[in-house]
Amino acid sequence: MRLTVEQIQSVAKGFAYITEETEGIFFHRFTKEQEHLYKSLKPWHFFNTLAPAGVKLMFKTDSRKIGLKIKTKIGGSRQCFSVDVSVNGDIIGSILNFDEQNLVEDYVTAEYPCGEYVQEFSLGEGIKTICVYLPWSVTFYLQAVELDDGAILDPVPTSRKLLAYGDSITQGYDALRSYNRYSGKLSEILGAEEFNKAIGGAGFFPELVALKENFVPDYVTVAYGTNDWNLREKAEFTYNCQKVYETLSNYYPSAQIFAITPIWRSDYEEVKKMGCFSTVEDTVRKVTEKLTNVVVISGFELVPPNSQYFADRWVHPNDDGFHFYFRNLYNEIKKYL
Repeated sequence: MRLTVEQIQSVAKGFAYITEETEGIFFHRFTKEQEHLYKSLKPWHFFNTLAPAGVKLMFKTDSRKIGLKIKTKIGGSRQCFSVDVSVNGDIIGSILNFDEQNLVEDYVTAEYPCGEYVQEFSLGEGIKTICVYLPWSVTFYLQAVELDDGAILDPVPTSRKLLAYGDSITQGYDALRSYNRYSGKLSEILGAEEFNKAIGGAGFFPELVALKENFVPDYVTVAYGTNDWNLREKAEFTYNCQKVYETLSNYYPSAQIFAITPIWRSDYEEVKKMGCFSTVEDTVRKVTEKLTNVVVISGFELVPPNSQYFADRWVHPNDDGFHFYFRNLYNEIKKYL
Protein backbone atom coordinates (compact mmCIF):
# COMPACT_ATOMS: atom_id res chain seq x y z
CA MET A 1 0.00 0.00 0.00
CA ARG A 2 1.15 3.51 -0.76
CA LEU A 3 0.95 5.87 2.23
CA THR A 4 -1.15 8.99 1.89
CA VAL A 5 0.17 12.44 2.65
CA GLU A 6 -1.84 12.38 5.89
CA GLN A 7 -0.31 9.06 6.93
CA ILE A 8 3.20 10.29 6.17
CA GLN A 9 2.62 13.47 8.13
CA SER A 10 1.36 11.43 11.11
CA VAL A 11 4.67 9.55 11.38
CA ALA A 12 7.05 12.40 10.48
CA LYS A 13 9.11 14.15 13.16
CA GLY A 14 11.14 17.33 13.35
CA PHE A 15 9.31 19.43 10.76
CA ALA A 16 7.58 22.80 11.06
CA TYR A 17 5.12 22.24 8.23
CA ILE A 18 4.65 20.16 5.08
CA THR A 19 3.74 21.20 1.54
CA GLU A 20 2.77 19.12 -1.47
CA GLU A 21 4.91 20.14 -4.43
CA THR A 22 4.92 18.83 -8.00
CA GLU A 23 8.15 16.93 -7.16
CA GLY A 24 6.71 15.37 -4.01
CA ILE A 25 6.15 16.02 -0.30
CA PHE A 26 8.42 18.75 1.04
CA PHE A 27 9.32 18.92 4.74
CA HIS A 28 10.01 22.43 6.02
CA ARG A 29 12.13 22.46 9.19
CA PHE A 30 11.78 26.22 9.53
CA THR A 31 8.46 28.00 10.01
CA LYS A 32 7.15 30.30 7.29
CA GLU A 33 8.21 33.30 9.37
CA GLN A 34 11.72 31.90 9.81
CA GLU A 35 12.05 31.16 6.10
CA HIS A 36 10.96 34.71 5.30
CA LEU A 37 13.54 36.02 7.77
CA TYR A 38 16.34 34.24 5.96
CA LYS A 39 15.08 35.32 2.55
CA SER A 40 14.97 38.96 3.63
CA LEU A 41 18.01 39.28 5.92
CA LYS A 42 20.36 36.43 4.97
CA PRO A 43 19.40 35.24 1.48
CA TRP A 44 22.81 33.58 1.01
CA HIS A 45 21.86 31.17 3.81
CA PHE A 46 18.31 30.49 2.63
CA PHE A 47 19.11 27.44 0.50
CA ASN A 48 20.40 25.61 3.57
CA THR A 49 16.93 25.94 5.10
CA LEU A 50 15.64 23.60 2.38
CA ALA A 51 17.57 20.55 3.57
CA PRO A 52 15.48 18.47 6.03
CA ALA A 53 18.20 18.08 8.67
CA GLY A 54 16.79 16.28 11.71
CA VAL A 55 13.55 15.28 9.98
CA LYS A 56 12.68 11.57 10.03
CA LEU A 57 9.81 9.12 9.68
CA MET A 58 9.28 6.88 12.71
CA PHE A 59 6.58 4.24 13.11
CA LYS A 60 5.75 0.68 14.09
CA THR A 61 4.71 -1.77 11.40
CA ASP A 62 4.44 -5.45 10.62
CA SER A 63 5.24 -4.86 6.96
CA ARG A 64 8.03 -7.08 5.65
CA LYS A 65 9.33 -4.37 3.35
CA ILE A 66 9.37 -0.65 2.74
CA GLY A 67 9.75 1.03 -0.63
CA LEU A 68 10.98 4.61 -0.94
CA LYS A 69 10.86 6.90 -3.93
CA ILE A 70 12.64 10.23 -3.48
CA LYS A 71 13.94 13.19 -5.43
CA THR A 72 16.89 15.38 -4.46
CA LYS A 73 18.31 18.66 -5.70
CA ILE A 74 21.48 20.49 -4.78
CA GLY A 75 20.60 22.64 -1.77
CA GLY A 76 23.78 24.02 -0.24
CA SER A 77 27.52 23.56 -0.61
CA ARG A 78 27.43 19.75 -0.25
CA GLN A 79 26.11 17.22 -2.75
CA CYS A 80 26.56 13.78 -1.17
CA PHE A 81 23.58 12.50 0.79
CA SER A 82 22.16 9.46 2.50
CA VAL A 83 18.64 8.38 3.39
CA ASP A 84 19.09 5.77 6.11
CA VAL A 85 16.62 3.10 7.25
CA SER A 86 16.77 1.45 10.67
CA VAL A 87 14.84 -1.46 12.20
CA ASN A 88 14.62 -1.43 16.00
CA GLY A 89 17.58 0.95 16.14
CA ASP A 90 19.87 -0.94 13.73
CA ILE A 91 20.65 0.54 10.30
CA ILE A 92 19.67 -2.02 7.65
CA GLY A 93 20.20 -0.03 4.46
CA SER A 94 20.49 3.36 2.80
CA ILE A 95 19.86 5.27 -0.38
CA LEU A 96 23.24 6.79 -1.28
CA ASN A 97 24.44 8.91 -4.17
CA PHE A 98 28.09 7.98 -3.56
CA ASP A 99 30.14 4.77 -3.68
CA GLU A 100 30.87 4.01 -0.05
CA GLN A 101 33.56 1.45 -0.94
CA ASN A 102 35.44 3.76 -3.30
CA LEU A 103 34.92 7.12 -1.66
CA VAL A 104 37.29 9.85 -2.74
CA GLU A 105 39.35 11.31 0.09
CA ASP A 106 38.00 14.81 -0.44
CA TYR A 107 34.32 13.84 -0.53
CA VAL A 108 33.40 17.24 0.85
CA THR A 109 33.96 19.11 -2.42
CA ALA A 110 33.32 16.25 -4.86
CA GLU A 111 30.31 16.31 -7.17
CA TYR A 112 27.59 13.68 -6.77
CA PRO A 113 24.39 13.07 -8.73
CA CYS A 114 21.06 14.35 -7.52
CA GLY A 115 17.72 13.30 -8.98
CA GLU A 116 15.18 10.52 -8.48
CA TYR A 117 15.97 7.34 -6.54
CA VAL A 118 13.81 4.27 -5.90
CA GLN A 119 14.79 1.53 -3.46
CA GLU A 120 13.12 -1.27 -1.48
CA PHE A 121 14.32 -2.51 1.91
CA SER A 122 13.56 -5.83 3.60
CA LEU A 123 12.34 -5.29 7.18
CA GLY A 124 11.91 -8.85 8.43
CA GLU A 125 9.01 -10.45 10.24
CA GLY A 126 6.85 -9.23 13.11
CA ILE A 127 6.09 -5.78 14.50
CA LYS A 128 9.13 -3.49 14.65
CA THR A 129 10.05 0.16 14.91
CA ILE A 130 11.17 1.73 11.64
CA CYS A 131 13.06 4.99 11.31
CA VAL A 132 13.86 6.71 8.02
CA TYR A 133 16.46 9.47 8.41
CA LEU A 134 16.20 12.23 5.80
CA PRO A 135 19.34 13.96 4.45
CA TRP A 136 20.89 17.03 6.04
CA SER A 137 22.70 18.18 2.91
CA VAL A 138 20.32 18.49 -0.07
CA THR A 139 16.85 19.70 -1.03
CA PHE A 140 14.61 16.67 -0.63
CA TYR A 141 11.20 15.53 -1.88
CA LEU A 142 9.47 12.36 -0.72
CA GLN A 143 7.54 10.97 -3.67
CA ALA A 144 6.29 7.66 -2.26
CA VAL A 145 6.41 5.34 0.75
CA GLU A 146 5.06 1.83 0.20
CA LEU A 147 4.37 -0.95 2.73
CA ASP A 148 2.71 -4.34 2.44
CA ASP A 149 -1.02 -4.13 1.79
CA GLY A 150 -2.93 -4.04 5.07
CA ALA A 151 0.21 -3.47 7.15
CA ILE A 152 0.05 -1.80 10.56
CA LEU A 153 1.18 1.84 10.65
CA ASP A 154 1.44 3.22 14.18
CA PRO A 155 3.23 6.50 14.97
CA VAL A 156 5.87 6.32 17.71
CA PRO A 157 5.27 9.10 20.25
CA THR A 158 8.09 11.10 21.82
CA SER A 159 7.40 12.85 25.10
CA ARG A 160 10.18 15.45 24.90
CA LYS A 161 11.42 18.03 22.41
CA LEU A 162 14.95 19.22 21.60
CA LEU A 163 15.40 22.57 19.88
CA ALA A 164 18.85 22.71 18.26
CA TYR A 165 20.40 25.98 17.06
CA GLY A 166 23.79 26.13 15.41
CA ASP A 167 25.89 26.39 12.30
CA SER A 168 26.99 23.87 9.68
CA ILE A 169 28.21 21.34 12.24
CA THR A 170 24.80 21.11 13.92
CA GLN A 171 23.14 20.96 10.51
CA GLY A 172 25.26 17.90 9.80
CA TYR A 173 28.37 18.93 7.85
CA ASP A 174 30.14 16.55 7.01
CA ALA A 175 28.57 13.30 8.17
CA LEU A 176 28.36 10.81 5.33
CA ARG A 177 25.35 9.17 6.98
CA SER A 178 22.41 11.28 8.12
CA TYR A 179 21.93 9.23 11.30
CA ASN A 180 25.46 10.12 12.49
CA ARG A 181 24.74 13.80 13.11
CA TYR A 182 25.50 14.60 16.75
CA SER A 183 22.26 16.45 17.51
CA GLY A 184 20.23 13.59 16.04
CA LYS A 185 21.97 11.03 18.22
CA LEU A 186 21.59 13.33 21.22
CA SER A 187 17.84 13.67 20.66
CA GLU A 188 17.46 9.89 20.50
CA ILE A 189 19.32 9.18 23.72
CA LEU A 190 17.26 11.92 25.41
CA GLY A 191 14.04 10.41 24.06
CA ALA A 192 13.25 13.71 22.36
CA GLU A 193 12.01 14.89 18.97
CA GLU A 194 14.68 17.04 17.34
CA PHE A 195 13.78 20.37 15.76
CA ASN A 196 16.92 21.43 13.94
CA LYS A 197 17.35 25.16 13.23
CA ALA A 198 21.02 25.04 12.23
CA ILE A 199 22.35 26.66 9.07
CA GLY A 200 25.72 26.22 7.41
CA GLY A 201 27.76 29.42 7.74
CA ALA A 202 25.57 30.87 10.50
CA GLY A 203 26.56 32.69 13.66
CA PHE A 204 24.57 34.06 16.59
CA PHE A 205 21.36 35.40 14.99
CA PRO A 206 19.08 37.17 17.52
CA GLU A 207 16.34 37.73 14.95
CA LEU A 208 15.94 33.97 14.45
CA VAL A 209 15.49 33.07 18.11
CA ALA A 210 13.16 36.05 18.52
CA LEU A 211 10.66 34.11 16.39
CA LYS A 212 9.27 31.97 19.18
CA GLU A 213 8.45 28.35 18.40
CA ASN A 214 4.86 27.10 18.70
CA PHE A 215 5.98 24.40 21.14
CA VAL A 216 7.81 24.39 24.46
CA PRO A 217 11.14 22.55 24.22
CA ASP A 218 12.45 20.44 27.08
CA TYR A 219 16.02 20.98 25.91
CA VAL A 220 17.70 23.68 23.85
CA THR A 221 21.22 23.39 22.46
CA VAL A 222 23.05 26.39 21.02
CA ALA A 223 26.30 25.73 19.16
CA TYR A 224 27.38 28.93 17.42
CA GLY A 225 30.67 30.78 17.60
CA THR A 226 33.17 29.32 15.16
CA ASN A 227 31.89 31.46 12.26
CA ASP A 228 31.53 34.49 14.54
CA TRP A 229 35.20 34.18 15.53
CA ASN A 230 36.17 34.03 11.88
CA LEU A 231 34.08 36.98 10.73
CA ARG A 232 32.96 39.38 13.47
CA GLU A 233 34.26 42.08 15.74
CA LYS A 234 34.05 41.33 19.45
CA ALA A 235 31.47 44.05 20.22
CA GLU A 236 29.02 42.77 17.60
CA PHE A 237 29.56 39.19 18.68
CA THR A 238 29.03 40.01 22.35
CA TYR A 239 25.76 41.81 21.62
CA ASN A 240 24.40 39.02 19.43
CA CYS A 241 25.48 36.31 21.84
CA GLN A 242 23.92 38.01 24.84
CA LYS A 243 20.68 38.74 23.00
CA VAL A 244 20.31 35.11 21.87
CA TYR A 245 20.78 33.61 25.32
CA GLU A 246 18.63 36.17 27.09
CA THR A 247 15.81 35.63 24.60
CA LEU A 248 15.96 31.83 24.90
CA SER A 249 16.13 31.99 28.69
CA ASN A 250 13.05 34.25 28.81
CA TYR A 251 11.05 32.35 26.19
CA TYR A 252 11.67 28.89 27.59
CA PRO A 253 12.22 29.23 31.36
CA SER A 254 11.39 25.57 32.01
CA ALA A 255 13.84 24.25 29.40
CA GLN A 256 17.38 23.12 30.05
CA ILE A 257 19.51 25.27 27.77
CA PHE A 258 23.00 24.09 26.87
CA ALA A 259 25.45 26.64 25.46
CA ILE A 260 27.99 24.56 23.52
CA THR A 261 31.15 26.52 22.75
CA PRO A 262 33.07 25.81 19.51
CA ILE A 263 34.89 22.54 18.95
CA TRP A 264 38.54 22.37 17.90
CA ARG A 265 39.47 23.63 14.45
CA SER A 266 42.87 23.34 12.83
CA ASP A 267 43.47 27.12 12.66
CA TYR A 268 42.46 27.82 16.25
CA GLU A 269 45.86 29.31 17.11
CA GLU A 270 45.34 32.21 14.71
CA VAL A 271 44.22 35.61 15.98
CA LYS A 272 41.18 37.09 14.24
CA LYS A 273 39.44 40.46 14.50
CA MET A 274 37.69 39.20 17.61
CA GLY A 275 40.96 38.00 19.12
CA CYS A 276 41.99 34.53 20.24
CA PHE A 277 39.72 31.53 19.68
CA SER A 278 39.18 31.28 23.43
CA THR A 279 37.48 34.69 23.33
CA VAL A 280 34.33 32.95 22.10
CA GLU A 281 33.99 30.69 25.13
CA ASP A 282 35.00 33.46 27.52
CA THR A 283 32.26 35.69 26.11
CA VAL A 284 29.60 32.96 26.23
CA ARG A 285 30.40 32.30 29.88
CA LYS A 286 30.27 35.98 30.74
CA VAL A 287 26.91 36.75 29.08
CA THR A 288 25.22 33.64 30.52
CA GLU A 289 26.56 33.72 34.07
CA LYS A 290 23.33 35.17 35.50
CA LEU A 291 20.96 33.02 33.42
CA THR A 292 20.07 30.20 35.77
CA ASN A 293 18.65 27.87 33.12
CA VAL A 294 21.71 28.07 30.84
CA VAL A 295 24.62 25.67 31.27
CA VAL A 296 27.86 26.22 29.36
CA ILE A 297 29.47 23.12 27.85
CA SER A 298 33.07 23.60 26.73
CA GLY A 299 33.27 22.28 23.20
CA PHE A 300 36.98 22.43 22.53
CA GLU A 301 37.73 18.89 23.69
CA LEU A 302 34.51 17.20 22.55
CA VAL A 303 36.20 16.08 19.33
CA PRO A 304 39.87 14.98 19.50
CA PRO A 305 42.20 17.72 18.18
CA ASN A 306 43.32 15.66 15.22
CA SER A 307 42.49 16.38 11.58
CA GLN A 308 41.75 12.69 10.97
CA TYR A 309 38.37 13.25 12.67
CA PHE A 310 37.45 16.11 10.34
CA ALA A 311 36.18 15.57 6.80
CA ASP A 312 37.81 18.74 5.50
CA ARG A 313 40.80 18.37 7.87
CA TRP A 314 39.79 21.73 9.24
CA VAL A 315 36.47 22.34 10.98
CA HIS A 316 33.71 19.88 9.98
CA PRO A 317 33.70 16.46 11.68
CA ASN A 318 33.46 13.24 9.73
CA ASP A 319 31.39 10.32 11.00
CA ASP A 320 34.10 9.31 13.47
CA GLY A 321 34.37 12.89 14.67
CA PHE A 322 30.62 13.08 15.18
CA HIS A 323 30.76 9.90 17.26
CA PHE A 324 33.15 11.63 19.69
CA TYR A 325 31.12 14.84 19.60
CA PHE A 326 27.89 13.08 20.54
CA ARG A 327 29.34 10.76 23.16
CA ASN A 328 31.41 13.39 24.95
CA LEU A 329 28.63 15.97 24.76
CA TYR A 330 26.11 13.58 26.26
CA ASN A 331 28.53 12.66 29.05
CA GLU A 332 28.62 16.37 29.97
CA ILE A 333 24.91 17.03 29.53
CA LYS A 334 23.76 14.05 31.58
CA LYS A 335 25.34 15.62 34.66
CA TYR A 336 22.50 18.16 34.57
CA LEU A 337 19.59 15.88 33.74
